[in-house]
Amino acid sequence: MATSLGSNTYNRQNWEDADFPILCQTCLGENPYIRMTKEKYGKECKICARPFTVFRWCPGTRMRFKKTEVCQTCSKMKNVCQTCLLDLEYGLPIQVRDTGLTVKDDIPRSDVNKEYYTQNMEREIANSDGNRPVGQLGKAPSSSDMLLKLARTTPYYKRNRPHICSFWVKGECKRGEECPYRHEKPTDPDDPLADQNIKDRYYGVNDPVADKLLKRASTMPRLDPPEDKSISTLYIGGLGDTVTDGDLNHFYQFGEIRTISIVQRQQCAFIQFATRQAAEMAAEKSFNKLIISGRRLTVKWGRSQAARGKDGIKDGVSEMGTRLDPVPGLPGALPPPPALDEETPANYFNLDPSTSPAVMNITLPPPPGINPPPPGFGPPMFHPMGPMAPPMPPPMNMRPPGQIHYPSQDPQRMGAHAAHGARHGE
Repeated sequence: MATSLGSNTYNRQNWEDADFPILCQTCLGENPYIRMTKEKYGKECKICARPFTVFRWCPGTRMRFKKTEVCQTCSKMKNVCQTCLLDLEYGLPIQVRDTGLTVKDDIPRSDVNKEYYTQNMEREIANSDGNRPVGQLGKAPSSSDMLLKLARTTPYYKRNRPHICSFWVKGECKRGEECPYRHEKPTDPDDPLADQNIKDRYYGVNDPVADKLLKRASTMPRLDPPEDKSISTLYIGGLGDTVTDGDLNHFYQFGEIRTISIVQRQQCAFIQFATRQAAEMAAEKSFNKLIISGRRLTVKWGRSQAARGKDGIKDGVSEMGTRLDPVPGLPGALPPPPALDEETPANYFNLDPSTSPAVMNITLPPPPGINPPPPGFGPPMFHPMGPMAPPMPPPMNMRPPGQIHYPSQDPQRMGAHAAHGARHGE
């Protein structure tokens, strides 16, 4: 039964005509001089089943041809690419984005309700400025920590590779290098990523890619602040070769910065905050989600000088992870000196403890050519046991030999107390 002219004209008014597709950077490709074919009302949208303008292009050399799969109205309702149906802002599946933003946007599934919902959304899109999404997504918060951590910052052109040649898998491909398909072993058919549905991705249910990303988000590492409250320095790694202080202005919003030290050779920087509270806020807001000049930077807590010296070289491995080879010919470390006992004097000459100490006062002869001093002018001579003899030093109980290796290791070495007493006697 043929439709009337009036109803056919009404239906054609809802068909979509566009001059350029809505695509992400990955699907568009890295070639800036891309050529596209445009087919007006070429296919039906796989979501709303309305005819729309189909665009077809090749994103690059040795890549497969791609085309738009959904109409622009369905693309604007979810803010997704017309080809891969991934979010245009974060590059993530719809299920992951809605989970991160806590958005629940239930689109009708039946034909009548779907058409009515689509017409209302088209009216809302026409009245908007086009800078923000429409519907529940436009009312959601602007960002989420989980989405910033999982977001893809650079295009993933590997997704545009050709499909695997089924003839090569069976051993029957005769094209060789001229075959436009990949000659690789296919993935495991039991892999959940091998079973993907475009409608499940658009509605945000049963998406295996989204399930994998959500599991990764649940096991993502955290940056815990150190126990030492005096540490207020953050390590920023992964910087480029031409980084300057102006590129790190992002950290001024968290508090006063005391110093910024940039190490160009290591492509890193150390930022010291004036307060610990500002450093903790900067670490929480920047860990695993800081992107500067297209680079995802590494944010870690600095370490105190004592911990850096203690852990700098451990088990022959330096702080940077390089293994240090032992240097031949170096002497080993000396043993620590024994604890000094105040009651027991030191045995500096390793004498036998059984021998009794003897005090002798022997006058050295004068040098040759010099007459000896007259009597009464030289140093007095006393008998060791005479009444005029000076007080004898106390007997020295000898220590076991071998504990003191050098006289300089003992603060009570010979001459120290005598010199001190002589100075006070003067």
